[in-house]
Amino acid sequence: MPDRVLESTPANRTEFDTIYSLEVPIMSIEKDIRPITYLKARAADLLKQVNETRRPVIITQNGEPRAVLQDPRSYESMRDALGLLKLIAQGEEDVQKGRTRLQDDVFSQVEKAIGKR
Repeated sequence: MPDRVLESTPANRTEFDTIYSLEVPIMSIEKDIRPITYLKARAADLLKQVNETRRPVIITQNGEPRAVLQDPRSYESMRDALGLLKLIAQGEEDVQKGRTRLQDDVFSQVEKAIGKR
Protein backbone atom coordinates (compact mmCIF):
# COMPACT_ATOMS: atom_id res chain seq x y z
CA MET A 1 0.00 0.00 0.00
CA PRO A 2 1.45 3.43 -0.86
CA ASP A 3 2.16 5.92 1.91
CA ARG A 4 -0.46 8.28 0.58
CA VAL A 5 -2.89 8.51 -2.29
CA LEU A 6 -3.49 11.90 -3.87
CA GLU A 7 -6.70 12.48 -5.75
CA SER A 8 -5.61 15.68 -7.43
CA THR A 9 -3.48 16.42 -10.43
CA PRO A 10 -1.86 19.68 -11.52
CA ALA A 11 -4.81 20.22 -13.89
CA ASN A 12 -7.49 19.99 -11.19
CA ARG A 13 -5.41 21.00 -8.19
CA THR A 14 -7.19 23.22 -5.71
CA GLU A 15 -6.22 24.68 -2.36
CA PHE A 16 -6.63 21.18 -0.83
CA ASP A 17 -5.46 17.71 -1.83
CA THR A 18 -7.50 14.71 -0.73
CA ILE A 19 -5.41 12.06 0.99
CA TYR A 20 -7.32 8.95 2.06
CA SER A 21 -10.56 10.99 2.05
CA LEU A 22 -9.06 13.73 4.24
CA GLU A 23 -8.69 17.23 2.88
CA VAL A 24 -5.09 18.32 3.32
CA PRO A 25 -4.04 21.89 2.50
CA ILE A 26 -1.39 22.17 -0.21
CA MET A 27 1.76 23.79 1.13
CA SER A 28 3.03 26.92 -0.57
CA ILE A 29 6.82 27.19 -0.28
CA GLU A 30 6.70 30.94 -0.85
CA LYS A 31 4.04 31.57 1.82
CA ASP A 32 4.48 28.72 4.29
CA ILE A 33 8.20 28.80 5.08
CA ARG A 34 9.25 31.85 7.09
CA PRO A 35 12.36 32.86 9.02
CA ILE A 36 12.12 33.35 12.76
CA THR A 37 12.63 37.09 12.29
CA TYR A 38 9.37 37.20 10.30
CA LEU A 39 7.61 35.37 13.15
CA LYS A 40 8.97 37.85 15.68
CA ALA A 41 7.85 40.85 13.64
CA ARG A 42 4.51 39.52 12.30
CA ALA A 43 3.25 36.87 14.71
CA ALA A 44 -0.37 38.04 14.49
CA ASP A 45 -0.28 37.91 10.69
CA LEU A 46 1.13 34.37 10.75
CA LEU A 47 -1.52 33.21 13.21
CA LYS A 48 -4.23 34.68 10.99
CA GLN A 49 -2.74 32.97 7.91
CA VAL A 50 -2.46 29.59 9.62
CA ASN A 51 -6.02 29.71 10.95
CA GLU A 52 -7.56 30.94 7.68
CA THR A 53 -5.71 28.62 5.30
CA ARG A 54 -5.26 25.63 7.66
CA ARG A 55 -1.78 25.26 6.13
CA PRO A 56 1.10 24.89 8.59
CA VAL A 57 3.98 27.36 8.46
CA ILE A 58 7.56 26.15 8.86
CA ILE A 59 9.72 28.50 10.89
CA THR A 60 13.41 28.52 10.01
CA GLN A 61 16.45 29.67 11.94
CA ASN A 62 19.72 30.18 10.09
CA GLY A 63 18.10 28.60 7.03
CA GLU A 64 17.21 25.37 8.85
CA PRO A 65 13.66 24.29 9.75
CA ARG A 66 13.18 24.62 13.52
CA ALA A 67 9.42 24.61 14.21
CA VAL A 68 6.00 24.21 12.66
CA LEU A 69 3.13 26.57 13.40
CA GLN A 70 -0.24 24.87 12.94
CA ASP A 71 -3.89 25.71 13.64
CA PRO A 72 -5.56 23.79 16.48
CA ARG A 73 -8.18 22.03 14.33
CA SER A 74 -5.58 20.65 11.92
CA TYR A 75 -3.38 19.60 14.83
CA GLU A 76 -6.25 17.69 16.46
CA SER A 77 -7.13 16.01 13.16
CA MET A 78 -3.50 14.98 12.67
CA ARG A 79 -3.27 13.70 16.25
CA ASP A 80 -6.46 11.65 15.82
CA ALA A 81 -5.25 10.22 12.51
CA LEU A 82 -1.92 9.21 14.05
CA GLY A 83 -3.77 7.49 16.90
CA LEU A 84 -5.82 5.46 14.43
CA LEU A 85 -2.70 4.55 12.45
CA LYS A 86 -1.05 3.34 15.65
CA LEU A 87 -4.05 1.11 16.42
CA ILE A 88 -3.98 -0.29 12.88
CA ALA A 89 -0.25 -1.01 13.15
CA GLN A 90 -0.80 -2.79 16.48
CA GLY A 91 -3.59 -4.85 14.91
CA GLU A 92 -1.40 -5.79 11.96
CA GLU A 93 1.37 -6.86 14.35
CA ASP A 94 -1.11 -9.02 16.29
CA VAL A 95 -2.22 -10.72 13.07
CA GLN A 96 1.39 -11.36 12.00
CA LYS A 97 2.21 -12.88 15.40
CA GLY A 98 -0.91 -15.04 15.37
CA ARG A 99 -2.56 -13.23 18.27
CA THR A 100 -6.08 -13.52 16.88
CA ARG A 101 -9.35 -15.14 17.92
CA LEU A 102 -12.42 -16.13 15.99
CA GLN A 103 -15.22 -13.59 16.03
CA ASP A 104 -17.76 -16.14 17.28
CA ASP A 105 -15.50 -17.01 20.23
CA VAL A 106 -15.09 -13.34 21.18
CA PHE A 107 -18.84 -12.68 21.00
CA SER A 108 -19.60 -15.81 23.05
CA GLN A 109 -17.14 -14.69 25.71
CA VAL A 110 -18.68 -11.19 25.80
CA GLU A 111 -22.21 -12.61 26.04
CA LYS A 112 -21.16 -14.85 28.95
CA ALA A 113 -19.54 -11.88 30.72
CA ILE A 114 -22.68 -9.78 30.27
CA GLY A 115 -24.92 -12.63 31.42
CA LYS A 116 -22.98 -12.96 34.70
CA ARG A 117 -23.88 -9.41 35.77
